[in-house]
Amino acid sequence: MAISRADALAAVERSPAAVADHDRQAWVAAFTFDAIVEDPVGAQPHRGPTAITRFYDTFIGPRDIAFHRDVDIVVGSTVVRDLELEVHMAAGLTMRIPAYLRYHLHEDAGELKIAELSAYWELPAMVGQFLSGGIRSVPAGLQLSRGLLTNQGIVGTLGFLGGFRGVGPQGKRRFGEFLAAARAGDEVGLRRWLGGGAQITAGDHTPMGSTELLSRLTGAHSRKLIGSGQSLVCGIEGAGTRDVLIADVATNPFAIRRIRYYAATMA
Repeated sequence: MAISRADALAAVERSPAAVADHDRQAWVAAFTFDAIVEDPVGAQPHRGPTAITRFYDTFIGPRDIAFHRDVDIVVGSTVVRDLELEVHMAAGLTMRIPAYLRYHLHEDAGELKIAELSAYWELPAMVGQFLSGGIRSVPAGLQLSRGLLTNQGIVGTLGFLGGFRGVGPQGKRRFGEFLAAARAGDEVGLRRWLGGGAQITAGDHTPMGSTELLSRLTGAHSRKLIGSGQSLVCGIEGAGTRDVLIADVATNPFAIRRIRYYAATMA
């Protein structure tokens, strides 16, 4: 099904609009019946309306959250949003969280809805920012802990804490070496970090060769690198272009297994 940019963005906007209105029913209704929410990527996913409702009750409902959008890229039925989240946790304690959100859309009973929400942000960095609030963070921390245990249980809480696992600083450094080689037009350096059988696509599914990827990265600048789970995400800025690259990687040894490249010109 061909989806226009306007229709895709309208479907996506139902989510932040419901968050702003504290409308749990509208937020859950923005998703398909079998939708998956990974927030952050690396933590245990939430599938289906019951789990998604519990996610809302734990992380969204008790807080005021603002979405400061930078770039929206629509490729086929996927929207990738580069943004900053502003989360008001308690009086005098507001966090600003750099993030990328990936929304994959499906038609559900004749209506375009979110089938997958993948939120890429760094849980360790968020916790560090949270703790820097000192005494102001104590009530908010207790509220979050109660919400986790009440709505997610022990298993769900441990699943959320799985978001602390990821590529780490070393993985980021090696990915930086990959980007530096690509920016310099060094195909040998680029291939060095691609694991055997690495899959490269334009958007979610359209095959892209390493030569085409190199042509897009050569001379371009990367920005806002985020490690979330086993994924690394960054913005790519070229001559008048604002793209986003998502890489799924293996560690020990480091290798890139999959690259999805999102550019408005691919729509």
